[in-house]
Amino acid sequence: MSAGRVLIVDDEPQIRRVLRMALTDHSYEVEDARSGEEAMEKISGEKFDLILLDMNMPGMGGIATCRAMRDKIDAVIIMVTVRNTEVEKVACLDAGADDYVTKPFGMPELLARMRAALRRAVPNLESAPKLVKIGDAELDFVARAVRKDGVEHHLTPKEFDLMHYLLTHANQAVSHRELLQNIWGPDYGGEVEYLRVFIKQLRKKIEPEPAKPRYLLTEPWFGYRLQLESATGS
Repeated sequence: MSAGRVLIVDDEPQIRRVLRMALTDHSYEVEDARSGEEAMEKISGEKFDLILLDMNMPGMGGIATCRAMRDKIDAVIIMVTVRNTEVEKVACLDAGADDYVTKPFGMPELLARMRAALRRAVPNLESAPKLVKIGDAELDFVARAVRKDGVEHHLTPKEFDLMHYLLTHANQAVSHRELLQNIWGPDYGGEVEYLRVFIKQLRKKIEPEPAKPRYLLTEPWFGYRLQLESATGS
């Protein structure tokens, strides 16, 4: 039984070969691409559950490839980076990546992150409102989109998960740790930069003035709160 379809994108043949062998041994179906351009061709004709995307590639780099992919697919994207700096991590997440690993990495770490990403719980929308209005913005949880000022903004998988979790805990302060462990998995808890990036992205799509949020509020040193006193749902 397949554990999922994975696309490895890396310009180094040896890395592609090693990852292909290791992932195949763990029941993944694996394809690979040597460049961002080739990867874009692959995703246009095939469906993948997860993309392993190297950040530093010649030509169309990892960040540009991630942004282009995120406009087209909802697959999990894990970026592979060389430098373990917050600037680089934020760049990965801001481009639409769900997670990242830093070279050199061990296969157990990579496999654990892949399992956590693919195991992401699909929110139960049966009893939840399908449309939620927050000020001038309308959240469509079926289409996974936000409509504001006549423009529709697609929600990435992690934006969707984060927004749905905050909605189910509306008007409550939710801690960083609770959000990270429920959205990324039980091994997470200290990666506050993840939340900063995704909250910033969501504010751009929802808030009238993202720099002065009225709905997606920061609880200093603790977490975040979705203020829904003026919101309506259906």
